[in-house]
Amino acid sequence: MQNFIRMTFGGLSKQYFFRQLFFGSFFFAMIIWVQVMNPQQIKYDLIVVSAICTLLYPYSRFVYERIIGFIVGENVFFVAAPFMLFVKLFTMLLCWAFAIFVAPVGLVYLYFHHSRAV
Repeated sequence: MQNFIRMTFGGLSKQYFFRQLFFGSFFFAMIIWVQVMNPQQIKYDLIVVSAICTLLYPYSRFVYERIIGFIVGENVFFVAAPFMLFVKLFTMLLCWAFAIFVAPVGLVYLYFHHSRAV
């Protein structure tokens, strides 16, 4: 069991994992902030789901970057910085929101990738 956890959840580099966790925590902080601003309607289930999405976000983002890397390859696109930042923020939000559904794909990929390397 410990080997399974190491090959899946420990499959990303620490630097990549904590960087993505840092960015994913902004969305979690926004949810908490909105809940605190409206204390009569605090939804604890939303907070729990948001925490799970935040913890799974690095794996969801890993899947997204692998797919985009496959489609785009080594090509470079020159676009306006505000547009690119908007697209980046939008894709981060989508990866965070759907992390519960997308991250298992990344975990399965990491497991098979690391099991072949052993």
